[in-house]
Amino acid sequence: MGKLYDVIIIGGGPAGLAAGLYAGRARLSTLLIEKDKEGGQIVQTAEIENYPGGLAEESGPTLIDRMSSQADKFGVEKVIDTIEDMELAGKEKLLTGKKDTYRAKAVIIAAGASPVPIGCPGEKEFTGKGVSYCATCDAAFFEDFEVYVVGGGDSAVEEALYLTKFARKVTIIHRRDQLRAAKSIQEKAFANEKIDFLWDSVVKELKGDGLLESMVVENVKTKEKTEIKASEEDGTFGVFVFIGFKPASEIFEGKVRMDNGYIVTDPDMKTNVEGVFAAGDIRVKSLRQVVTAAADGAIAAVQAGKYIEENE
Repeated sequence: MGKLYDVIIIGGGPAGLAAGLYAGRARLSTLLIEKDKEGGQIVQTAEIENYPGGLAEESGPTLIDRMSSQADKFGVEKVIDTIEDMELAGKEKLLTGKKDTYRAKAVIIAAGASPVPIGCPGEKEFTGKGVSYCATCDAAFFEDFEVYVVGGGDSAVEEALYLTKFARKVTIIHRRDQLRAAKSIQEKAFANEKIDFLWDSVVKELKGDGLLESMVVENVKTKEKTEIKASEEDGTFGVFVFIGFKPASEIFEGKVRMDNGYIVTDPDMKTNVEGVFAAGDIRVKSLRQVVTAAADGAIAAVQAGKYIEENE
């Protein structure tokens, strides 16, 4: 058997890196396991304006680089591996990866979540260049521009309402002829003069040269396609996608308590399993932002340290 760590963190996004920083600084032997590359969703963000104390020209990669360096400074070990199975009950936690097996006294799950994409040509190329999955993050970049919101559920309509504080016009694109959002939310949207609706429609393609400049929309009933272009004056517009989020939690099914795929924790990031904590986008929470992920990670690491002390 390999080394018995005090804490193993699954996931190298802001929650995992913050947890590593706090655990390492507390002199806990800490291993961070990331399946791909550090940073999670935030590394796709070209500009960050709402992280407290961020640089004047902050981006996802620059913020993650600094977070990663801080974790390294305090002795956090890192490995690239994909966890495939685990035994979390008992005082010693056992994690089985594709490459190796790992042991720890406490585990912090920070595997994250990702937005469900439209899945159309051009979406990936224009993410961060007109396409966004977070109104709170990016609304300010589209002040006085036109924006489109894809989706018809609670999140989509709530985000559309939020966007009206910045954009001059917001159009909700929905594949059905009526919204799925709660009636109270719908009423607010219908009463808002800035919000328009494009019913029975789906986005088929996103186009542009550097920035998003047009999109092709198809009517699901008539199959008629229409190309919507940015005004000459603006040169671009925003497309905000809110058709769902998918937590990276499949591997934890049956291991910890979940709600609709998200891990349930208390305010101290404790799951229903002793010595197992969750932080960031993978847990049930009301706001998924870098700042709340970092806070979750810090709390989880401190609580993990207390758990280890109490069970020595």
